[in-house]
Amino acid sequence: MEERIRKWRLILGQKSDPENDVDLQGTEGALDQVLEALYDADRKGGLGSSSPNVNRWLGDIRKYFPKSIVQIMQKDAMNRLGMKKMLMEPELLEAAEPDVNLVATLLSLNKVMPAKTRESARAVVRKVVEELEKRLKNPLKEAIRGAISRSVRNRRPKPNEIDWHRTIRKNLKHYQPEHDVIIPQNLIGYGRKGQSLRHIILLVDQSGSMAASMVYAGVLGAVMASLRSVKTNMVVFDTSVVDLTDELEDPVDLLFATQLGGGTDINKALKYTEGLVQNPSETILILVSDLFEGGSESELMRRVSAIKSSGVQFITLLALNDEGAPSYDKSIANQFAAMEIPSFACTPDLFPDLMAAAIKKEDIRNWMARNGVVAK
Repeated sequence: MEERIRKWRLILGQKSDPENDVDLQGTEGALDQVLEALYDADRKGGLGSSSPNVNRWLGDIRKYFPKSIVQIMQKDAMNRLGMKKMLMEPELLEAAEPDVNLVATLLSLNKVMPAKTRESARAVVRKVVEELEKRLKNPLKEAIRGAISRSVRNRRPKPNEIDWHRTIRKNLKHYQPEHDVIIPQNLIGYGRKGQSLRHIILLVDQSGSMAASMVYAGVLGAVMASLRSVKTNMVVFDTSVVDLTDELEDPVDLLFATQLGGGTDINKALKYTEGLVQNPSETILILVSDLFEGGSESELMRRVSAIKSSGVQFITLLALNDEGAPSYDKSIANQFAAMEIPSFACTPDLFPDLMAAAIKKEDIRNWMARNGVVAK
């Protein structure tokens, strides 16, 4: 009974026990102080502005809580206590637990970050990028390669283009038992190696609400750019448009080239993107945006309709992260849906399967139904 009371006291905080009737000692007392500094900051003054206090708190939460909870508490601290200023000091940044939200915050502060902090910030971003690549690289490569091999059937392949597994299965009936060989009368190939068989354009909104999506898009874009079978462009936009395709070789450089925040002009970004399209029927355009258009909505709809009518596969992701879609413009999403362009949030782990479906030219609405993804 006493243990249960102490747990509820920790959950409800000091304000639930103004007379200090519940005695918290040892680890429980330390936990109470850590939680109180963050979640009852208005009454207690929070962590204060001194680096030692913040550094100690960062160390304490790593000591008492698992990594997943530490990341949540860091995010809460930045939102509730204005702790973004802590990221201006290398020693505090080095004490933080690296994660996607921390990277997104660093990128938003990139232009005002002092030189002494920049090296520490890049180290944090690189660590997170490497963890994401380890998680996402192989699934994305395998999904795209598999989809390409199934969507392109070359009946007169060169020797280095032969899909031997499919060729053998196709020619089992031509097995010659006296010679113990299969005579392959029909060769099946992957297509011409070294040639881009699909063109993928990532068009990413770099407004503040899309920060985590930008991080994932940068990593996934870099992986796709390493594949010969697809040509990948990455373009970011706010009220201006920046083509970061040349930065895809290093996702860290790419992310630091972004400028999170600012307005949004989707129509302007799509106008630039139209100039990148050479073969519409083999082009997949993925717009990652919350659809809050700052430019002309009517011009946006005309341009989207023209791109869709040209044969380009047009996919709209309201978010590309693990947290789901933020607020978004429902009116524009509904107009997109009327043009058979569903708008939905996609997790990074589901993105490889989405790309495979797009490469095979599957109706994305069927893919959504199969994966339990709901259009917004």
